[in-house]
Amino acid sequence: MDANNLSHIFKAYDVRGKVGSELTPEVSEAIGKAFADWLPMQGKVAVGRDMRPDSGELADALIQGLRMQGRDVLDIGEVASDMIYFAVGKLELAGGAVVTASHNPGAYNGIKLYRDHVIAVGLNAGLDKIRDAALSSQFNAPSSQPGNLEQHSITEAWIEHCLKFCPNLKPYRIAIDAGNGMAGAILPHILPKLPLQAEEMYFDLDGTFPNHEANPMNPANMQDLIKKIRDLELDFGVAFDGDGDRAGFVDDKGRIVSGSDLMSIMAKSYLEKYPGATIVRDVRMSHAIDKLVAKWGGKIAVTPVGRVYVGAKMREIGAPFGGEGSGHFYFKENDDADSGLIAALVAMQAISDSGKKLSELVDEYHLYHVIGETNFEVEDKASAFAALREQFKDEHQSELDGLTVEFTDGSWFNVRASNTEPVIRLNAEARSQDRLDQLVEKVSKLITE
Repeated sequence: MDANNLSHIFKAYDVRGKVGSELTPEVSEAIGKAFADWLPMQGKVAVGRDMRPDSGELADALIQGLRMQGRDVLDIGEVASDMIYFAVGKLELAGGAVVTASHNPGAYNGIKLYRDHVIAVGLNAGLDKIRDAALSSQFNAPSSQPGNLEQHSITEAWIEHCLKFCPNLKPYRIAIDAGNGMAGAILPHILPKLPLQAEEMYFDLDGTFPNHEANPMNPANMQDLIKKIRDLELDFGVAFDGDGDRAGFVDDKGRIVSGSDLMSIMAKSYLEKYPGATIVRDVRMSHAIDKLVAKWGGKIAVTPVGRVYVGAKMREIGAPFGGEGSGHFYFKENDDADSGLIAALVAMQAISDSGKKLSELVDEYHLYHVIGETNFEVEDKASAFAALREQFKDEHQSELDGLTVEFTDGSWFNVRASNTEPVIRLNAEARSQDRLDQLVEKVSKLITE
């Protein structure tokens, strides 16, 4: 195994690589061995997979590696990623792994890892050690007795768990775009139990994604859903990503609901349930959340981007709810883990409780003008950051994640460097469109120069 050419597939929060040339059964088995050795707790490990054509082969190799090191494995089959997180918590397992590349194109695959208590395993939380062991083939001695393998279905328990998040849902006419991903496998189990009349779009499992990329954060992928809502005059629409752990919404006017606006809608619901609680958000999200949460009697904690950080902060301070601009939302009652299905149900229940249309809530909570995350190709990222620090040295700066600069007029921007590409990502917000345009133009010029 060529360690020098494969280290890049170990990303900040998971493993992602091209099938056949980067992520192979050999690599997957090595990761299974290293994961088995590294896990702090003794006990069983759950393994699941998505619908990609090669996911079964990679999952089998991962299971083989785990068993060779003496780990008992629960094979829970084709599942959405959030079902693996649930299995780890519900069954009190030593860890869990799901073979998936989330929303990435069909030529890619990946592996997400969790340890006991549903703690995400990222580069700063153990994945670096797993990477080093896997690529150098430095494993503990193989077990004299391979671990046991058991087929286990978590579906019924998962549906029962999810239904608790929407106890009083009103009837709605909606559309759901599963994107040919794993949401299409689990939704048929729960929809008959909900008062929803749902137009089902792309529920067939197909890891080649024949209709569009399964990424609801890209507006191009939401156009079919928008058209369906407008043509049929539906109440709203929901779209899921490839592995089902993210959900995006479109309102009754056919407008895409931002992750920040969706978080505000859910935050109000959580503050009614947990008065005075702290809500956790990442550095990219709208400061409208902060203003609204304060209005509703709550507090805000800000983290770097990534499931490793949001979940950890929620555990540390006992927060009931957290979210990321990418559409990942985390719930105390779900072991502080994220879930696309639970996020969809919580949002629907919040809309239902409000007595308003989704578009009315968006208009009420969307306080500022924002840009979508914008990427710039920059070879010398360090110089770009230095220029930004110097230019805005008189403003309030934070380096919690990248560089955030806040201005006295309420506008702000954040720039973060990609860990794997020569790319800088920009997010910005202002009270007026003119101010936002001026700010983005100035920051963009500094980055590109």
